[in-house]
Amino acid sequence: MSSALYDIPGPKALARHRLYAWITTALLAALVGWIIYMLIHTAQFESTKWVPFEYQGIQRLLLTGLANTLKAFIWAAVLSLAFGALFAAGRLSEHRVIRWVSTLVVEFFRAMPLLVMIFFIFIALKVEPMMALITGLTLYNGSVLAEVFRTGVNSVSRGQGEAAYALGMRKTQVMTYILVPQAARAMLPAIISQLVVALKDTSLGYLITYEEFLYNGKLIATNLDYDLPFIPVVMVIAPIYIGMCMLLSWFANWLARRERHNPKTKGTPVATTPPQQI
Repeated sequence: MSSALYDIPGPKALARHRLYAWITTALLAALVGWIIYMLIHTAQFESTKWVPFEYQGIQRLLLTGLANTLKAFIWAAVLSLAFGALFAAGRLSEHRVIRWVSTLVVEFFRAMPLLVMIFFIFIALKVEPMMALITGLTLYNGSVLAEVFRTGVNSVSRGQGEAAYALGMRKTQVMTYILVPQAARAMLPAIISQLVVALKDTSLGYLITYEEFLYNGKLIATNLDYDLPFIPVVMVIAPIYIGMCMLLSWFANWLARRERHNPKTKGTPVATTPPQQI
């Protein structure tokens, strides 16, 4: 049904939308076709550029890089969630000093470019590449998650907390049993979306010589005598990165649908008292 913000399109509007869709599809198909043509024209599909991927040493190098990428991501994800929960609690604290310090930390690391943090930790503090990458990812993504957590808790109706306080519950109990469980349903998609960002940002380890997936791919491209197969290496690495990010995005969408269609809290029918005989 139409509303004040949206009107159902009529036959002419539907025809116009279909025309726009066909034009957009044709343009995208032409772009994909041009890219494939250029790859063929520059001989990117020649067998000599793909033979190296049959060697066990190169396969092992790629698998090692992928394992290092996942290792950095898992550590960064766990620590970011802990960092975010800690400083979100600090920003929600009733103590002014704790709230101000937490706000300063969160806003500072949110505003600081991630690459600058990683380079500072790696060069100035002389931290090994893996720890520098994990620390930078934790500080940045943890600060973003802290704001997600704080916003999620504040999105719960104020009456929920007031009712819990009226029952004599302490603030820790109110947060643990009332506010956080309700806010978690709204926060899950945003949390997982931020973890997708963390997964993609692990590729920045390439710049500080951390032997992750992209770095090992660069080693393959620059140390083989097969006309420097940069494009074949990218064509191998990119779909794996895209697949991992799409998997996390699909998981976020699945959680959102599950929580929307299968709420954990359902109404309980109230039993009625039969009328008494007088």
